[in-house]
Amino acid sequence: MAFKLDELPYAYDSLEPAISSRTLEIHHGKHHQGYIDKLNKAISDTDYADYDLPKIIQASHEAGDDKVFRNAAQAWNHAFLWQSMSPNGGGVPTGPMADLIATSFGDYSDFTDKFRSAARSQFGSGWVWLTYDSGLLQIESTGNADTPIMNGKQPLLTLDVWEHAYYLDYQNERVQYIDVFLNELLDWTSAAAKLEKNNEAA
Repeated sequence: MAFKLDELPYAYDSLEPAISSRTLEIHHGKHHQGYIDKLNKAISDTDYADYDLPKIIQASHEAGDDKVFRNAAQAWNHAFLWQSMSPNGGGVPTGPMADLIATSFGDYSDFTDKFRSAARSQFGSGWVWLTYDSGLLQIESTGNADTPIMNGKQPLLTLDVWEHAYYLDYQNERVQYIDVFLNELLDWTSAAAKLEKNNEAA
């Protein structure tokens, strides 16, 4: 199958001023589109062409097929990123997600401290994830195109710390970008829905 770039779940200008429409136009329309285009070219006339993205990620990683893996994982990671943000995002979650944060981290402040630390300390390009595994939430960072689904974990949200995600708006101020994500963009509704779906499937 040939993969296509899905439209964002919001307009390019709907995250302003936290993230500018120009940044989203480039990040989604150029970078994400580029990964999909390169992936389609790399898997054409191969066994991968019949797989969905998670299966391509697993198979190419196990085979050491770096070109296919990098583009498949980046296509998946970016699609997940768009679901992790909302024009009405940020703030403290409620309900089961709030209870799980308390159980996993202590309280919301402890969660944000750990998330900020992971995002600040990720050297170079990569991602920070909130994942669910064995009944608890975990914060983890991955370099380059790596993704938690390689290890069978369920991501609930992610933050892209590659420079192309924030440089036009924040230059080298990654810390400010992280804080804006937590305070204004993080989509707890989407994360809670993914958690509920995971529990229903268990």
